[in-house]
Amino acid sequence: MSDLKELCSGLPLDPLPPNRGRDPNVPHAPVRTPNLTAEEERLALRNALRYFPSSHHSTLASEFAKELRQYGHIYMYRFCPAARMRAYPIDQYPCHTRQAAAMMLMIMNNLDPAVAQFPQELVTYGGNGQVFSNWAQFRLAMRYLSEMTEEQTLVMYSGHPMGLFPSLPSSPRAIITNGMVIPNYSSREQYERMFALGVSMYGQMTAGSYCYIGPQGIVHGTVLTVLNAGRRYLGTDDLRGRVFVTSGLGGMSGAQAKATVIAGCVGVIAEVDEAPLRKRHEQGWVMEVTSSLEQCIKRIREARNSKTPLSLGYHGNVVDLWERLLLEFERTGELLVDLGSDQTSLHNPYNGGYYPASLSFRQANQLMSTDPGRFQSIVQESLRRHIKAINKLSDAGMFFWDYGNAFLLEAQRAGAEVSKVGGGATEFRYPSYVQHIMGDIFSLGFGPFRWVCTSGDPQDLAVTDDIAAKVLEEIAANVSERVRQQYRDNIRWIREAGKHKMVVGSQARILYSDQKGRVCIALAINRAVADGRVSAPVVISRDHHDVSGTDSPFRETSNVYDGSAFCADMAVQNFVGDAFRGATWVALHNGGGVGWGEVINGGFGLLLDGSDEAAKRARLMLNWDVSNGVARRCWSGNTNAYETIQRTMEENRQLRVTMPFPVQDEHVLDRALQG
Repeated sequence: MSDLKELCSGLPLDPLPPNRGRDPNVPHAPVRTPNLTAEEERLALRNALRYFPSSHHSTLASEFAKELRQYGHIYMYRFCPAARMRAYPIDQYPCHTRQAAAMMLMIMNNLDPAVAQFPQELVTYGGNGQVFSNWAQFRLAMRYLSEMTEEQTLVMYSGHPMGLFPSLPSSPRAIITNGMVIPNYSSREQYERMFALGVSMYGQMTAGSYCYIGPQGIVHGTVLTVLNAGRRYLGTDDLRGRVFVTSGLGGMSGAQAKATVIAGCVGVIAEVDEAPLRKRHEQGWVMEVTSSLEQCIKRIREARNSKTPLSLGYHGNVVDLWERLLLEFERTGELLVDLGSDQTSLHNPYNGGYYPASLSFRQANQLMSTDPGRFQSIVQESLRRHIKAINKLSDAGMFFWDYGNAFLLEAQRAGAEVSKVGGGATEFRYPSYVQHIMGDIFSLGFGPFRWVCTSGDPQDLAVTDDIAAKVLEEIAANVSERVRQQYRDNIRWIREAGKHKMVVGSQARILYSDQKGRVCIALAINRAVADGRVSAPVVISRDHHDVSGTDSPFRETSNVYDGSAFCADMAVQNFVGDAFRGATWVALHNGGGVGWGEVINGGFGLLLDGSDEAAKRARLMLNWDVSNGVARRCWSGNTNAYETIQRTMEENRQLRVTMPFPVQDEHVLDRALQG
């Protein structure tokens, strides 16, 4: 408790804390290369010093300048707390309102070393998904939250706490924006500059909105993706003996190993960085580890033949793995891979998101900072090799999809052969997983709903798991077969979730649910908090990667074909609508998943404290949070969304959506245009 009081007391200035520098025992973000001019360096330093009284400027200026030149950013390591970062039980936070305490818990979970990718650089996942830009911002935000009343709102500008402003009790307690840059200046180069200056920030999705729940948050989505890929591409629900090859075991990509085993197949996941590979192995998410390509081939054959689920972590470059699988096919005629994808952080290809095949991990980290231009050329050459091997294996019968990480987009920019003949602006040789797999699920209203038990008690999580399962079982009895399949997958997931030991950090759970399921689960959990079956409030949230939360033409909205895939009205409307319908906090971000300038996305947190007011907020906000996206997808011409929103209007007479009248006869268009 004393540690939390110290964290919430603001910036420690009298005396200044000792400068312990970077902790060698935790992973660190790659060195950034903003290429600032001399005048911009002065501006970055001036911007950093304004957090502190002028009496400290002479002491801090030299070390901040050193950080800027050595790491490409001023993180203010001196102010990184010595206290253990984790999600403490909600009642331990010194504050005036539980809504504020809930946000403090979620922030500290995002920075827990067991959860965060680069904790001292305040990066939760994705290589550059920041919670804050520097440690002064963290300390100020925690102080504001500890002082906040229910008539104030904390305003966050790209990591910077602008302050507490008077508001209504019904208002959100925090409004967060990250990377809201004027569109013509939203380029990758401008981002590096603005981040170094300390004026903007890449919040990824749930990093900057304080809603990350560890890799479990993507495990379930990956399970559903692999299961539905098997149904679509292989024509089966039974994936025993089937092989899925991919890459990445860092932040969100760390979910892939766990997901493949839950789905029942053989997963081979390449990772160049030994630290996350070792971390996932120690957590039990990766069953076996090898740095030998020959051992990979041997274990793939053994697991295929025995039809034994396996997660095999290959310590090496995924390009080498793909080329070895191709060589085996060319030598023997045996195709050892059925399904393929990639989860390297290609939204950030030249600053640690993608490691080229021709360099070691250490060599790549050195070259990206000493010669960025040469490093970029080597990355693009590696991407061309990467795609060449995939193309040949695909021609042999493997099914490959883009995982929404800008893999095909960056491969295209590198000159790789990924174009689709006659394809639209968002189409490539291979589909994104939204276009072929998850898009239909979104159009049915299903998406990644989640909750966090703020007591920190595993028993509370077990109770909420049981509540959610019973709610879904009751609803599933009265839905169409298409929807029932999704319910069956999710009931199985939630019934088995505890045994898979997926909790890392906060006591959290995720499942995919539609609008009715989300509302009913939230109300049932709120009742359980009220009657004491759950011992403390519960935060409900979702991934931004959802039905309504994200406009991303190469991922979430890649299956929108009416020309609006590059429009961001849905995500912005969702952010605003959640805010005035009862969310405890809301966030809107530029970037996330596919990269800066490629996406607008938003999220929320809502505290269920057992009150009637919480129930009212949950019902109103969650209905909007799903219907908004289903209505947009319906208007774009998606038949699943049409049927879903039609059914929702029948159940809720206050909902009235403009419905499209599709052109039935294409000759009408031909005659009109020829005339």
